[in-house]
Amino acid sequence: MKLPSHDAAARTPGDGGHRVHLPRFPAGPLRQVASRLLLALLVLVLTVVIVYVDRAGYHDNSDESVDFLDAVYYSTVTLSTTGYGDIVPYSDSARLSNILLVTPLRVLFLIILVGTTLEVLAERTREQYRLNRWRSALRDHTVVVGFGTKGRSAVQTLCATGLAKNRVVVVDPNHKVIEAANADGFAGVVGDATRSDVLLRAEAQRARQFVIATQRDDTAVLVTLTARQLNRGANIVAAVREEENAPLLRQSGADAVITSASAAGRLLGMSVQSPTAGAVIEDLIQQGSGLDLVERTVVKAEVGKSVRDTDDLVVSVLRGHRLLAYDDPDASPLQAADRLITIVRAPMVQE
Repeated sequence: MKLPSHDAAARTPGDGGHRVHLPRFPAGPLRQVASRLLLALLVLVLTVVIVYVDRAGYHDNSDESVDFLDAVYYSTVTLSTTGYGDIVPYSDSARLSNILLVTPLRVLFLIILVGTTLEVLAERTREQYRLNRWRSALRDHTVVVGFGTKGRSAVQTLCATGLAKNRVVVVDPNHKVIEAANADGFAGVVGDATRSDVLLRAEAQRARQFVIATQRDDTAVLVTLTARQLNRGANIVAAVREEENAPLLRQSGADAVITSASAAGRLLGMSVQSPTAGAVIEDLIQQGSGLDLVERTVVKAEVGKSVRDTDDLVVSVLRGHRLLAYDDPDASPLQAADRLITIVRAPMVQE
């Protein structure tokens, strides 16, 4: 049967420590400060040289002569606009150099100092603007709780099926994990997802779906309860380690529960009996490589036909809340509202 390809579809007041982190790649703060300090030092050194070269044109009220220390002192108080008046230029050349050279250097020195403060304020303003724009535009997104091995793999699969990175928000209590998510291009919220205020920062009330991949089963239950309370219509998929906790997740509001321990165990057992079969299953659940398992709607031309008459390799039919096997007599003929779970070739990656 022909297997067609499918299309790839700043901390602010009141944050309580739970901040939204948007992806960005700024220069390091230490590097920025060091570069500004170096530039300010160069301006000071240049001013000292100018004053010391023409030191005969300056008058010191204390001893009437200007040495190197006096030149450094004068340059410092001049650049900082303190100006005590104890050392003054009196010759024409000294006054001219102050007008043409020292004054521009003083302005540059002030720009460096004041510019640092202004840049910090401007950066906060830009960050707040980005955050507000992000929040106002975020709709029907995916909230991923936990960005460990399970969460990261789930996001990779979603992105392989066409989900844009800017439609994903990662929630995790570990700050370094959120930094890693930002580096991958995802927005993130640092905090405990069992708290409603943390999920609200991820705009959970407007999310389309939740992927809950926490390390503990009890945490997954609490996160599911909180997410369902905030968003009644979202699709919630949760992972648990122990199969006995799966019913509790469903009662808490999860639409689908994946038992990671038993699923891995079944794949291990299959691979022992047939390594090739295990490799095929692994390929099916890895989107974008070899064969993909895809859920799609029934097209108009397929309505009324048998499952075997479709162009795709259909493995199941979803009719309402019933999942019918491909050979179930009730699966045929196909209805317009049915959804097909099919196996297709992964789309070719354009180099």
